[in-house]
Amino acid sequence: MSKILKSDKNDSRKKKNFRVGITLLVLFAIAIVTYVLFEKSGHWLVQNDEFEHAKWVVVLDGQTPDLERSDFTAELLKEGKVDSVLILGRRTFRDRSNSEFYAEDFMKLGNFDGKAIFLVPHNDPSTISEAYSVIPWLKKHNADTVLLITGAASTYRVKRIFQKLSGNSPVYLTTDIQHVTYNPKCWYSNRESRKDWLRGWAALFASYFDLFNADTLEAADSSYYKPIRSYDEYKREEISNVNLQKLLPKIEDKIKDKSEKESAKEAQTAPSKETAKEPSKEKPVEKSTNDSKATKETKKDQKKEPAKGKSGSPKK
Repeated sequence: MSKILKSDKNDSRKKKNFRVGITLLVLFAIAIVTYVLFEKSGHWLVQNDEFEHAKWVVVLDGQTPDLERSDFTAELLKEGKVDSVLILGRRTFRDRSNSEFYAEDFMKLGNFDGKAIFLVPHNDPSTISEAYSVIPWLKKHNADTVLLITGAASTYRVKRIFQKLSGNSPVYLTTDIQHVTYNPKCWYSNRESRKDWLRGWAALFASYFDLFNADTLEAADSSYYKPIRSYDEYKREEISNVNLQKLLPKIEDKIKDKSEKESAKEAQTAPSKETAKEPSKEKPVEKSTNDSKATKETKKDQKKEPAKGKSGSPKK
């Protein structure tokens, strides 16, 4: 009987030890997954390609008010690593888009050629829609290498989207602009980084579904709602489309200000003119009085001459 009890105790101990071992293994596996999740998953969203030169660079929409993507692109253009820039901006007003504001600010960052800066106004709600707008234009202009500028947590997804919709050409590159909003090394320590991490993974999974069975785009498949034009063309159109009705109040204000200034000047110069004219007015008066006296004397002489003649003639 004692042997049976001992064997039951041993079995229960073995089962207990087995459960403890399984629990420890599960906890160890959870620890490994947690480590990988916190240390590696942030890097999996980032595709940081090394490059020496890219002919085209596409600045995707969605940058913060710091315009960190424009600043990064401007530095690349100054260093000669890129030749031409496409700046995307979503429509904000009836006939205005963020691309116009981005381009205006971008041109202030350096002495850039307006023919090499292109504005891409769009009304696309997602990166895939932006790709549909830009890829046909790039193929039409025979682009070979294109650098895509976006947030660090979106680089892997964006590159995959453009490659999937473009096919073999052009070649796309992405880089980490290293903005403060996302740090792949310690994304969990910052609230904005955690938000970017979560949005990045959600958007990546959604892109697999959106690109399922998608066809490649060609130059004839352009779907942009406004023509892509250079900065110089944009400025010429802006000058030619000046609204005269808006300028009329400004012109009227300028005319009014000018008339007020002129009247003020006349009011200041009027007293000095009057003092300068007073001596000149007195002289003509004296001349006129002298002239009147002379005329009166000649008239009297003319009247006296016939009287003398009559008195001087002899009587018969």
